[in-house]
Amino acid sequence: MGNTFKALVIEQENENLNLNVKEMELSDLPDGEVLIKVKYSGINYKDGLAAHPNGNIVKEYPFIPGIDLAGEVVDSKDDRYQKGDQVIVTSYELGVSHFGGYSEYARVHADWVVPLPEGLSLKESMILGTAGFTAALSVQRLEANGLKPESGSVLVTGATGGVGSIAISLLKKRGYHVTASTGKSSEEAYLKQLGADEVVDRDEVYNGEVRKLDKQKWAGAVDAVGGEPLASLLSQIKYLGSVAVSGMAAGVNVPSTVFPFILRGVSLLGIDSVYCPMEERKHIWERLATDLKLDNLEELVFKEVVLEALPDILPSTLESNHLGRVLVNLEK
Repeated sequence: MGNTFKALVIEQENENLNLNVKEMELSDLPDGEVLIKVKYSGINYKDGLAAHPNGNIVKEYPFIPGIDLAGEVVDSKDDRYQKGDQVIVTSYELGVSHFGGYSEYARVHADWVVPLPEGLSLKESMILGTAGFTAALSVQRLEANGLKPESGSVLVTGATGGVGSIAISLLKKRGYHVTASTGKSSEEAYLKQLGADEVVDRDEVYNGEVRKLDKQKWAGAVDAVGGEPLASLLSQIKYLGSVAVSGMAAGVNVPSTVFPFILRGVSLLGIDSVYCPMEERKHIWERLATDLKLDNLEELVFKEVVLEALPDILPSTLESNHLGRVLVNLEK
C-alpha cells in the first residue's frame, strides 16, 4: 500500500464549485479508526446536492463526496475489524461532513462500519446502497406495524427513483401486490419488470386536492415524495394501514388533518437511514443478503462508471432522467 491515491475533490472558487480527480496522501484523510481500500460506491441524490453550489450539503471545502462505500479494511485501530475484512459504510456523516466514498481510500469511524454479510458481494451492496437500505428499512417498519400480503395492495410513490424502484422489488419478493405511482407513464414496462403488478399515474394519488378523507385504496405505502401528495395519500390508506416516509421530493409541508389517524387508525412511519441504530442497521443488511436478497440486482444498474467520469456525471445528477443505479467502480 502506497501513501498516495486518487479521489474526487470538490473545491470552491467564489460562487462556483470545481470537481477534479486529484492525487491525495493518506495524511489528508480525516480522523477515524478504520482505513478502507474502497472497491465500489454509488451515486445518490444527496451526492448530486454535494456537487451543487446551492446544495446545502457540504459546509467546508476542499471535500471528497460520496455517501456510500464498500471495500476492504487495510488498517484498523479497533479490535472489531481486522485487515482483510470486507465492509460497508453508509450514512452518518460520510460524504456530508466527513470525506466520503469517491476515493480509493477512506478513513472512517469504527462505529460507522458494517461487516459485509455472507451472501452479498461488495458490488451488490453498492447496487443497493443507501437507497436499497432505506427501502428495506421501510418494508421492515411496515411489516412490524402489521402489514401482510393479505392486507391488500401496497403503493410505492416516486416509483422510478432509487428508493421506490428497489422497494417495488423487495415488496414483490415478500409476496405483496404492488402498485407503482409515477409521473413517467412511458416507464410502465420498466416498473412491471421490477415487480409492480400495476402502474398508476401520480394524479391518481394526488390531483391537486387534498381531501380530509378519501376512498380507502391501499393497505400501506412506501413514500419518497412527501409534501401535499403524502397528505393526499394518507387520506386513501385503509383502516389500520401504514405509510413509511423517507423523502421530500414534493416538499416538507404535509397539510393533512387528524382524520386518517383517529378515524382509520392510520400510522405515519418516519424512516431515517442516516442515524439508524447499528443493531438494526446490521439486521437490515443481513436481510438484504438473505430473505430480502433480490434476484434482479444487476437489472437495477443503469451503468457502471470509473472515478474519472464523476466530474462530468455528478453535477447533472439532480436533472438526470435515467432509471436505475449508477455504480462507481474504484477497482478499475
